[in-house]
Amino acid sequence: MLTDAEVIKLRDHFDTTKRPLFFYHDDPDGLASYIMSQHYCNEGRGVVVKAHPLIGINWLPKVQEVEPDKVFILDIAQVDQEFIDACPVPIVWVDHHDPQKRDNVAYFNPRVTSGKNVPTPALIWQVTQKDLWLATLGCIGDWYLPPFADEFRKEYPDLLPKNIKTVEQALFDSPLTELIRLFSFILKGPTSEVNKNVRVLSKVEGPEELLKQSTSRGKLLWRAYEHINESYKAMINDAFAKIDPHDKLVKYIYNDDRLSLTKDLANELLYRCGKVVVLGRERFGEVRCSLRSPAGINLKAALEKALVGIQGYGGGHENACGAAIKVEDFPRFLENLRAALKL
Repeated sequence: MLTDAEVIKLRDHFDTTKRPLFFYHDDPDGLASYIMSQHYCNEGRGVVVKAHPLIGINWLPKVQEVEPDKVFILDIAQVDQEFIDACPVPIVWVDHHDPQKRDNVAYFNPRVTSGKNVPTPALIWQVTQKDLWLATLGCIGDWYLPPFADEFRKEYPDLLPKNIKTVEQALFDSPLTELIRLFSFILKGPTSEVNKNVRVLSKVEGPEELLKQSTSRGKLLWRAYEHINESYKAMINDAFAKIDPHDKLVKYIYNDDRLSLTKDLANELLYRCGKVVVLGRERFGEVRCSLRSPAGINLKAALEKALVGIQGYGGGHENACGAAIKVEDFPRFLENLRAALKL
């Protein structure tokens, strides 16, 4: 978590902005971080950063268009110094990926001070103490059971029963499963549709409004979730049907041009199978992958070795990584990965 001094500094950044612009990653923890921040500030525009979590100079026109007094970057792993130098207003960057060294940016990352990986919604919760349900769902969606989970359990005992002991159970085998999947799925598809869904979610007052579809907001978002969930269920069933029980690595590649479900599919396959997972979507001459590994396997280190001599890039956490590999190099990449993992 953030230090007490960092909490005070970050809260001051929130308290002193009048026209914030929020860049956030397109996953449940990025989404929760944005809505929590926007609620606390009661102001601001949000921009979802899809695919590669990088803020480069190509995002500067958005800053010039909105004319904010401060830019907040939430749950984004990389920010180019070129963007920072060109940005006309102060930048506040809150993240939990590998620490980065950049000049002229207010940078908050618990890995710098404690070395611990704590998802961004937990850090925002420290500062705002608002939207407990958003913070909890965002953290669990990033495979992290936050220290305030018991507080959430007291407020919503039916959603996080006492028999749910691990984050994996909460994520895949609890009443929260569909809610967290909804957070992920409403970020899929055209940006205009995503922005509409996020605006609606920002007005939802609690998880039961979604689960019970008790308002027009809840009904709209649940329909969006169910539409994508049909494709998801078909893909996960297809993936399970193709698993080789004798192979220690699960590989599944699909070609859907409309939706990217790689992260979601990879996470569930890891939970259900307990094997290294390479889940890829072939598009524009690349295989864009989500990679997962069980605890005790350093996937990040293996990925770095597997990329040597390969047309592609990638990175991430010890047990969860992303990569994009040229189609023609993908078979060799898999060979390299197996060798690095000794599979």
